[in-house]
Amino acid sequence: MNVPAYPITVFWSAEDGAWVADVPDLRYCSATGDTPHGAVVEVETAIGAWLEAAKSSGRPIPVPSTRLAQA
Repeated sequence: MNVPAYPITVFWSAEDGAWVADVPDLRYCSATGDTPHGAVVEVETAIGAWLEAAKSSGRPIPVPSTRLAQA
């Protein structure tokens, strides 16, 4: 599956004791990891699953927002 590039927000959650990677464009799509990179790896899998579930159930798939980092 060709997965569009969605912005990912990564932050430390003291409550969870883990790094959290969240995809603001995809409601409830997030994952945790022991490291920031681990959280991103996990959320990339979650993005694929989220999109497949939306496609299978006929729900609309959001277009990725254009939040790009400026150098």
